[in-house]
Amino acid sequence: MSKVAGNGCEASPPIEERAPLQKIERSLITKYRKPIWSKFTKAVKDFNLIEDGDKVAVAVSGGKDSTLMAKLFQELHRHGNRNFELEFIVMDPGYHESVRALLLDNCQQLNIPIHLFESNIFNIVDEIASDYPCYMCAKMRRGALYSKAQELGCNKLALGHHFNDVIETTLLNMFYAGSFKTMLPKLKSINFTGLELIRPLYYVEEQAIAKFTNEHGIWPLNCACMVAAERIGNKRYEIKEVIQELKVRFPNIDKLIMKSTQNVNMDCILGWKTGGKKSSYLDFY
Repeated sequence: MSKVAGNGCEASPPIEERAPLQKIERSLITKYRKPIWSKFTKAVKDFNLIEDGDKVAVAVSGGKDSTLMAKLFQELHRHGNRNFELEFIVMDPGYHESVRALLLDNCQQLNIPIHLFESNIFNIVDEIASDYPCYMCAKMRRGALYSKAQELGCNKLALGHHFNDVIETTLLNMFYAGSFKTMLPKLKSINFTGLELIRPLYYVEEQAIAKFTNEHGIWPLNCACMVAAERIGNKRYEIKEVIQELKVRFPNIDKLIMKSTQNVNMDCILGWKTGGKKSSYLDFY
């Protein structure tokens, strides 16, 4: 099967190659219970991501992470002990026609009822941030998703960032920004009153997501960005390589990075910032 030129995504496989929907859904709580389902529900519980009365906008980009997240939310809604509502939102930022077709086909075959809306983000980003489009694209996408979530009356927006995204973000900030901060599992929106962003895949490792996707014949979108397709790899890919190299010598380095974000000893920190205000340990010396 050939790849679709220039869009960072492969053509949709014949339907017979995709596992039956019932098998896909069943495997989440059987074969993949430990690496995926249990970690998903643990994050929901640990960080109180879902509460009774919530209306959650689940952002589905068509990638492996958000597609899995959508199925996990459906499973939680069917068998969980919380009373909440779901809306599945899909934004088309300017996809190639074949990419859009793949996204819609996947959602249909996986029984994910979506609200599809369009934006012109790819073209806008190409005009205003062509040298390094990824940051601006992510920021604009986030704003568009927040707006749609608010329009649908949702109080939470769920994004598909996973365990590896968390530790990579931690190292990105250390290596390129000289700061120690990470990706939070839940945070309140500054610009959209009453909305919270949640990351229920916080504990789920990317390797498990990829294995689940491949095993069931689901062909997800990659970035699919027409702007970044011709650029060199971004810093996140460099960090991924660094972590893999470190794991050769320190097999649990990724787990320890995650643990460090939850185990900061404030008595041994030179400086920190809270609410925009900088402090130094000398202020309390």
